[in-house]
Amino acid sequence: MPELPEVETVRRGLAPALVGHTFARVVLHRPDLRFPLPHDFAARLRGRKVERLERRAKYLLAYLSGGDVLLMHLGMTGRFTVQAPAKRPRGSTAAAKHDHVVFHMKQGAVVTYSDPRRFGYMLLIPESELSAHPLMQGLGVEPLGPGLTPAYLARRAAGRATDLKAFLSDQRIVAGLGNIYVCEALFRAGLAPIRAAASLATKDGRPTERARRLVSELRAVLKDAIAAGGSSLRDYRHADGALGAFQHDFAVYDREDRPCVRPGCGGIVRRIVQAGRSTFFCPKCQR
Repeated sequence: MPELPEVETVRRGLAPALVGHTFARVVLHRPDLRFPLPHDFAARLRGRKVERLERRAKYLLAYLSGGDVLLMHLGMTGRFTVQAPAKRPRGSTAAAKHDHVVFHMKQGAVVTYSDPRRFGYMLLIPESELSAHPLMQGLGVEPLGPGLTPAYLARRAAGRATDLKAFLSDQRIVAGLGNIYVCEALFRAGLAPIRAAASLATKDGRPTERARRLVSELRAVLKDAIAAGGSSLRDYRHADGALGAFQHDFAVYDREDRPCVRPGCGGIVRRIVQAGRSTFFCPKCQR
């Protein structure tokens, strides 16, 4: 499933085609994705302008004229493609097998949502109700925002026996992180994924040096991944069809039995299973 860097890359790719532009028409090739599409979805979007496009956790949020928000989630295999007016053949209406939702914008661009497994979804939510919506209400801080501080992590981790991998993957604590970037950030911070989350706080609840390292490395790995356009492992593509490149810079993820990349370490990357997901780490330099 795309994580924060991939969703942010998609947001940046979609913004020029959507923000400031109006839906001329919306074509639905099926009535549902993971969930049924909103009632009168195409009619409710027609004539609405996209005022801004934001990302919250792994969600794309298009704020529309009239006060609604179009919430979009890519699921496991969802992707958007943008066809600029100049590149779209005249009279071209053919849809690929998995092209489920097609946004025709007034300025001529066509934005297509494709999803072979249909785990993605789209909702229309009144902006005034967005923060209280079940999908938004319990989300933790944004890892690239001001809310993620060593003090915040220490406060949430104090006294918790859960391991660091599960702690960081909990969307109620830090929003948008997933398997890949948790593994990579823990490696950069030199912290074992099986270490207790409570080790981020002192006995009196102050942040430890581990918490400070972790915040720094979380921010760094996400910024590096966004700069590389995210990681393309299976289905993920940019809005222009290009692949992400960060998978070429993985230090531990998907590198089981390969030498640790940290100079002088000499360790071998291991894979373990935590909460049903593969975790990759170096047992020698991650403590």
